[in-house]
Amino acid sequence: MQEPSSTRFDTRTEFATHLQACLQAAEHSLDLFDPDFAVFPLGSSDFDTLLRAFLARGGVLRLAMHSPAHIERHYPRLLRLLRDYSHLVECRVTPKALHNLTDSFCIADDRHVLRRFHSDHMRGEMAFDTPASVDIPRQRFDAIWAESRPALQPTITGL
Repeated sequence: MQEPSSTRFDTRTEFATHLQACLQAAEHSLDLFDPDFAVFPLGSSDFDTLLRAFLARGGVLRLAMHSPAHIERHYPRLLRLLRDYSHLVECRVTPKALHNLTDSFCIADDRHVLRRFHSDHMRGEMAFDTPASVDIPRQRFDAIWAESRPALQPTITGL
């Protein structure tokens, strides 16, 4: 268990470092929201390894987004992971009425949260072992999830 802490960041490198720490700390659940996940390095081999290890331990991954286009074009590793762990991963797309939401966050086990205040900027905060910091992002994610529809579902073609 980590000591409770909160750290501000404002660069892409710091964001990627905190995202990696958040993924490593996750044991049971990862809930992520971003308009398109363009700045999340989810297609890199390092993150593929972290996500596969998390899912192999029985963790559950949920991604909510406005558009899956960036993932479909640039993250083939993530698409393979979705296929390989389809029973533990779910992706959803928000309706147009929610496209005005511009924040971005990752919630791990309802204990850790990584948030960017606006998806166009790298400025944000990482809070470890601080459940109180997770409350608002958790409520936002749950509301987004409830309004969203399934996307990026793995399919088997050619049969």
